[in-house]
Parts: sequence; structure tokens; C-alpha cells
Amino acid sequence: MAKPGSTTTKIMSILDRFRLDGKVAVVTGCRRGIGMGLAAALAEAGADIIGVSKSLEPTGSDVEKAVLRAGRKFRGYQYDFRSRKAVHDFTKRVMADFPVIDILVANAGTTIRKAATEHSDEMWDEVMEVNLNSQFVLSRDLGRRMVERGAGKIIFIASLLSFQGGILVPGYAASKGGVAQLTKALANEWGDKGVQVNAIAPGYIATELCAPLKNDPERNPAIVARIPAGRWGTPEDLQGAAVFLASPASDYVNGTLLTVDGGWMAR
Repeated sequence: MAKPGSTTTKIMSILDRFRLDGKVAVVTGCRRGIGMGLAAALAEAGADIIGVSKSLEPTGSDVEKAVLRAGRKFRGYQYDFRSRKAVHDFTKRVMADFPVIDILVANAGTTIRKAATEHSDEMWDEVMEVNLNSQFVLSRDLGRRMVERGAGKIIFIASLLSFQGGILVPGYAASKGGVAQLTKALANEWGDKGVQVNAIAPGYIATELCAPLKNDPERNPAIVARIPAGRWGTPEDLQGAAVFLASPASDYVNGTLLTVDGGWMAR
């Protein structure tokens, strides 16, 4: 311990290292599901939230209410990441409005369920644009400023299909495999510049995106039977991982894909 009057820097307590007070976080795809849950968690940990989604209400959204309940500030934007121009427009605007962004949670995503033989170019392009191309543009542009400042946290949302091939979702599987590799590539480039880049790979989470599987009388029982936890996950199950990866507690964690899957990958 430092003696009275010493100039030695005070060591943060372990719980304080998980605090995000004074930080500003961008959360994409935040209107509902996983994105809303992560935005709420970061706000509860002390961060102000910038939210963006293709159908986010200008005011009064559920995610805004959750952030305000936590006593933090919220700013919402409506952009559709299926358009490359929209992604560029958003990055320019948000960087003009917020010169310092400490955390990026790149959660926006989509999927199209169709057999590979029927998976059109248009379907492929749409999934890739949202799930992979927009992630690179956002992380490159916001990450550039983080590198210049020598500090920042980027959290991608990967998937179990970053490891596995899935069924009837060739575009989604390919895009999430790309997210995993992008995580590692940026971690390698920026790790010595004070920027940590990691990903959360959720298991089967009960959201609208996974509703077709959860409602499938054959697939749903098979999925639950493989999960050691014996249940589908919820957005709340991902909150601890997000706060950890966004906080000083993870300053020596870089290039990691953190599975939050109830044990699925252990089987």
C-alpha cells in the first residue's frame, strides 16, 4: 500500500476495474434482443450509449428507456447497414457528433435461411454487407481514432457458426467466420497501441433472429438436448461478458472469441 502523501498511483479494486464511468459506447443493432441487452448492461456499468439500428425510433425507444433508467445518456441514430453508403454516412456523422468514442459493440446482424442451391447472389450480398462489410468499415473508421488516442475497446458479435457450418445459412456462417478472423487481424495490428479487439460468440439465444429454430418442433428439442445448461440463452446471459470486454478488467485480453453458449462448444 502507498504511504500517506505518496505519489504512487492507486491500484483499482477489482470491482472498480469493471466500471465504465465516463466512457462513450456505440452499440449497433440495439433496438431489441442482444443489442438492447448489451446497451443496457454498458449503461448500468456507467457508459453513455450511442445506439444505431435500421428501425430505431427517434425518441422513446425501449433501449433509450433502459439506458435512461440506468442514469446514463442516450443518443439514437437510424441507419440501415444493408447499404454501404448508410454505413459511411453513419460513421461520418457519429464521429462528428462524438469526437471521442471509447467502445464499439458491433452487434448489427441478419440472416437468411435458404439452402445453398437456392441462396441467390442478392441474399449472399445482403448478409455479407450487414454482418461483415459494415463491421469492417465501422471498426476501421472508429478504430483509427482509438489508435490515435492509444485507447479503445472493440467487441464484435460472432457466433457458434464462427466455428461450425450450420444448416441452411451459408451466408451467415461465412460472414461469422469472417468476423472471427477480422477480430484476430485487428487485434494483431492494434494490440500494442492500447486497443483491445475481441468477440463474443453467443450460443442459441432466444431472440427474434432465432425464432424459426426455437419454434421448430424437431430442431428445438435437438438443440436443447446438446446444451449442457439445458436451455436457450437470453440477452442477459451475454451482459457480463460485454461489460468485461469493454472495461479495464480485460486490458490484457486481445483477439479472443469468448463463447457464451451454455456449454454447447464443450460437447
